Amino acid sequence: METITAEDYIKRIYSIERHSNFASTSSIAKALEVSDASANDMMKRLSEQGYVKYIPRKGVQLTKKGKIIALKIVRRHRLWEMFLVKFLGYSWDEIHNEAERLEHVTSESLEARIDKALNFPTVDPHGDPIPTANGELIETEYQLLNDCEKGSAGIISRVSDKSPEVLQYLKNIGLGLQTKLKIVDKISFDGSIIVKANKQIIPLSPKLAQCIFIQPVTA
Repeated sequence: METITAEDYIKRIYSIERHSNFASTSSIAKALEVSDASANDMMKRLSEQGYVKYIPRKGVQLTKKGKIIALKIVRRHRLWEMFLVKFLGYSWDEIHNEAERLEHVTSESLEARIDKALNFPTVDPHGDPIPTANGELIETEYQLLNDCEKGSAGIISRVSDKSPEVLQYLKNIGLGLQTKLKIVDKISFDGSIIVKANKQIIPLSPKLAQCIFIQPVTA
């Protein structure tokens, strides 16, 4: 890849595609906080280089060549996040921006050494899957906490990393990966969820509950 900026675009397109199958210029521009004109210019360059293809009246999709780059960047980002937590004492709300910088300056050799030092992890500190060295992304079935029924139980297996403030708050109240919880009540008028975890009763707002994904277990 020619520039860090181009890599950022490719990674962002990949993220948007996972939810909508294509990425519009406006959604890319909004995600990267640039103008539509800047995003459109970059789409033309990436198309000429064979990383994206245009979908008429919809936007762009990554080509096979583009997906290879995207998964490589995602892999390095998530490996660095795990490295920062495991070896350098960072907490899970502090690692995203550091990994954003490091992902662009990581060689194949360094990537392999980080992977080995971490004993070949399959998920990052937030529970997101780490693509393999061969570019395979193995997804795990999760259930959004908001969608769980009263009385059900589960183990926290993934937490959205979009908001450092949410991650910090969840850490402060003792909700992290592998925490077992039970849904004690669901408040219908405002969507709040009351859970029991670590022998404590914890109220969660809808905003918090929509950031937590669990794997169901027997209550």
